[in-house]
Amino acid sequence: MKIVLVRHTRVAVPRGTCYGWTDVPVADTFEEEAAATKKQLERYGAMDAVYASPLTRARLLADYCGYPTPQTDDRLKEMNMGQWEMKRYDDITDPYLEEWYRDYLYLPTPDGESFMMQYERVAAFLKELRRKDYRQVAIFAHAGVLVAAQAFERMETTGNMGEMGTVSTFKEVWKHLTDYGGIIEINLEKEK
Repeated sequence: MKIVLVRHTRVAVPRGTCYGWTDVPVADTFEEEAAATKKQLERYGAMDAVYASPLTRARLLADYCGYPTPQTDDRLKEMNMGQWEMKRYDDITDPYLEEWYRDYLYLPTPDGESFMMQYERVAAFLKELRRKDYRQVAIFAHAGVLVAAQAFERMETTGNMGEMGTVSTFKEVWKHLTDYGGIIEINLEKEK
């Protein structure tokens, strides 16, 4: 199954703001960015199903691209940043922030998630999805979801599910972050 992953466009929050689950508005460049995304998406043709994060920034892009009623799923939300939501990183005085930077894969934000917690919910969604008889699916979501999906595909393909494999895989996929409005694809075999 080909899964076409689409990252939402830029958002209207000051640069350096920590946002995840907050339903922030899109930037005033939305139309221009969304038109470019739609053009890229056209090369894929028809989708058997379309999913989206329930957050507005993902749903608006799906709508603009011709999918006004995608199936939404909370597992496709960005990482929950907890108490740090909508604070500028430079203004977070919590001493735990430095510790979190060093081990964001496993340490959750205060009252939020770690990246591995986000990965587990995205992986659960993908495992469920691959049981369906779809040839091609689009998912409109967030950077963290796209990274988690790429890591899931890589670990499923290589069988590298061990602790060190997981850490190196995640650090590698974070280096190739998809830009706002960008598209990547992964392929998953149907669950046997």
